[in-house]
Amino acid sequence: MGIAENLAQVKDSIVQSAKAADRKPDEIELVAVSKVHEASTIRPALKAGHRVFGENRVQEAHGKWPELKEEFSGVCLHLIGSLQTNKVKEAVALFDVIETVDRPKLARALAKEMEKQGKVLDVYLQINTGEEDQKGGCLPKDADEFITLCRDELNLSIKGLMCIPPADEEPSLHFAFLRKLVQKHGLEGLSMGMSGDYETAIRFGATSVRVGTAVFGVRAKKL
Repeated sequence: MGIAENLAQVKDSIVQSAKAADRKPDEIELVAVSKVHEASTIRPALKAGHRVFGENRVQEAHGKWPELKEEFSGVCLHLIGSLQTNKVKEAVALFDVIETVDRPKLARALAKEMEKQGKVLDVYLQINTGEEDQKGGCLPKDADEFITLCRDELNLSIKGLMCIPPADEEPSLHFAFLRKLVQKHGLEGLSMGMSGDYETAIRFGATSVRVGTAVFGVRAKKL
């Protein structure tokens, strides 16, 4: 199948998963993860009408999305990879949503840069639910304090929380934890679930799923 067909199949799966969970399908946003794919691969999804995409690296995204955004109106671009503070200026200029805010230093830098550029970007706070050393994300024990800092002191526009469960653990345990944390703090957004587990994530309340392989196929070599 082509990319447009893959996209339609994933969207249908989201609808079915939502109905099975007694939820409204339009409550769930599909972020088509286009990282490591060239503009020519992404364009069919845009032509099919999809407008929400996720990229992992600022530099890579900058090489293809300014032109695509000119060509196709209404694009909403999510940064779903780790963000270094020295890339904050470029990220705020290019992206519409930052999903990986995971430490006070980064949160402060983003707040300052958004004020400087006169922009208000929605952000997700990334929680390292599996406490994995190799992954970004605020540790669960620090989450309450971090959420309070970002919302009450820095006045960031917090859309919700995001997590990437460990590959070798049952994802539902992590999805349930993140849902509980969102509810505790009166937040709404839950960015969780990827190609292999987004149906499960929807059962646990995901409002945004990040799907790459099921839409674009096996990743090409990095640019």
